[in-house]
Amino acid sequence: MTELAELLERNGVRATPRRLEVLGELAQERDDVTAQQLWSRLRERDSRAGLATVYRTLALLSEKGVIDSLSHHGTELCYRLCTDSHHHHLLCTNCHRVVEIEQCIDGWIDEVTSRHGFVVTDHRVEITGVCADCR
Repeated sequence: MTELAELLERNGVRATPRRLEVLGELAQERDDVTAQQLWSRLRERDSRAGLATVYRTLALLSEKGVIDSLSHHGTELCYRLCTDSHHHHLLCTNCHRVVEIEQCIDGWIDEVTSRHGFVVTDHRVEITGVCADCR
């Protein structure tokens, strides 16, 4: 829990017991999870965290860059505790496996944005498909 508290503090988020509980449960996820799934897991562990608290916590952690939010799960966001380095994601639409990709497309982004008069402030890439295990 000390590592998680330090992660929150580094990102300007106060380490409350509920935030640590939500982040701790998320840290156990290999791929990604929806807020509803995370809340169900917390309830199985007799957590007193409410669903609204889970949603608010995940939204705050995503906004502050502590966790990544992914949009490949229909209309509901999925959340994942990722590495601190800049990366992109491969997302399996079948089993929801998530793979972090460190290679970046900066050159292509620079070319396209300059052609259209844009200045890049940030970018995120989610590539959806089917993983080798699901084919």
